[in-house]
Amino acid sequence: MDQSLRAPGRLLRQYMVVTAAYWAFTLSDGALRMLVIFHFHGLGYSTLDIALLFIFYEFFGVLTNLAGGWIGARYGLRLTLWSGLLLQVAALLMLVPVAESWPKLLSVVYVMAAQALSGIAKDLSKMSAKSAIKTVVPVEAGQEQQGEHTLFRWVAILTGSKNALKGVGFFLGGTALFWLGFAGSVGAMAVGLLLAWLLTLSLPAAMGKMKRKPAFTAVFSKSRGINVLSLARFFLFGARDVWFVVALPVFLEMSMAWNFWQVGGFMGLW
Repeated sequence: MDQSLRAPGRLLRQYMVVTAAYWAFTLSDGALRMLVIFHFHGLGYSTLDIALLFIFYEFFGVLTNLAGGWIGARYGLRLTLWSGLLLQVAALLMLVPVAESWPKLLSVVYVMAAQALSGIAKDLSKMSAKSAIKTVVPVEAGQEQQGEHTLFRWVAILTGSKNALKGVGFFLGGTALFWLGFAGSVGAMAVGLLLAWLLTLSLPAAMGKMKRKPAFTAVFSKSRGINVLSLARFFLFGARDVWFVVALPVFLEMSMAWNFWQVGGFMGLW
């Protein structure tokens, strides 16, 4: 790689661009969850109907998570980050025309398709951001241990901020629905995310791309422990989403009579 691309100042700028883009995506992802739940619950959809809207989001996210690293290694992390951001923009724009007058079956199938795009976008963006950090952490010859400590610190900042911003996104989603309505909220988020994508145009095309193209079988770990842990994580996050993402917000609105921004604020603080 051109050594000018490894200059500390340039690497820091790349880290800031990747982090800013991922922050923007995380805000939109958290906000979209609240928007979909409250909007369709307000249209009379049952909790089960709303849960169905998220099936493709999770399913296609799992598939993307499986193959995303392989795609990034072969074609570069800039491409996967671009794909994640633009797919989320497309998913948001798909939701703008959804109307109360649509037949229920059409609405469910249509929104499930949009959520499938959003699920793919989420894991492409997350994988790209976390993997890109490894390529921009400056490591001097003979200082590999210090470089590892720097890497852990930068990854911790990205991961910790992601969890916090996801909560902020919950609050923004509830507040935006209260003030802008459903179509206005998803449209505004699409514009904001498109602006974040423009920032990533400055990233190098070769970022994260491996000289030796890995085979697709490389996505599977040879460690039984890692495979078991991955399976356990799949059920852990599924169990969390069952009650936290769908059931809890609906309960707070119906049984506690909270409005959108109050539920969003509570979810964000949690």
